[in-house]
Amino acid sequence: MPFSYLRTLSESKRTRRANVHLGVSLAFVAGAINAGGLLAVLQYTSHMTGIVSSIADNLILGNLVTAAAGMASVAAFVSGAAYSTILVNWGRHHRMHSAYAYPLFWEALLLLGFGLLGNSLDDHRALFVPVTVLLLCFIMGLQNAIVTKISNAEIRTTHMTGIVTDIGIELGKLVYINLGTESERYKPVRTNWPRLGLLVALLGAFCLGGVVGAAGFKYVGYVTTVPLAAFLVLLAIVPMVDDARTRTRLLLRQRVRANGGGRHREAPPPLT
Repeated sequence: MPFSYLRTLSESKRTRRANVHLGVSLAFVAGAINAGGLLAVLQYTSHMTGIVSSIADNLILGNLVTAAAGMASVAAFVSGAAYSTILVNWGRHHRMHSAYAYPLFWEALLLLGFGLLGNSLDDHRALFVPVTVLLLCFIMGLQNAIVTKISNAEIRTTHMTGIVTDIGIELGKLVYINLGTESERYKPVRTNWPRLGLLVALLGAFCLGGVVGAAGFKYVGYVTTVPLAAFLVLLAIVPMVDDARTRTRLLLRQRVRANGGGRHREAPPPLT
């Protein structure tokens, strides 16, 4: 049963339940990465709104180098989202079970790369800090695009501005006083409870991930990336194994057909 559940989380066939569970899991990872990134490079790497605003500020203040760094961060985030989209669409066109699993696997590998870079930050900050910032922005873009595509933009995991706004909207509906009865001309305002529950779960998972990530990077260090990467691999591995088994079976069938087609019956002896 655990394998069946893990298969539903990242396989190509989607359900709302699977989208919610995967979204909450990735919100936890995003919160941990974002908090760890702050401790590593003193910068949040998932908040494109703040980065774009800083670009404008630094352009006016004449800090062209800082503005260029901000532009590079945005470009890295966009590149991560684009790469994720390429992987997903390629998987869909080839009818793979792991269309959404491969981006998660790549995120795990890049997260381990972040951990390896972190060990060199203290000795070579001038070189590795900019590279680390770009890597984390790429990872955040990669992850955000995965969940955006599987949920048709209903779920976001790397930034909470829209989620907090939507929570406020649903709470506004909750306290709104309907003064009339439902009719064709009057539609009462009602709270979407399933959506509100999802939004609160995403926000809570992001906050919990931030606490765990900050504590891990503060007390353990960059080795914290290892369990996070392992968690991402766990989310992705079952559909990838399914595809590997499918490819193996196809190759075996092709070999059997090739061997069978190459056989020739011996000619009967000539009549005397």
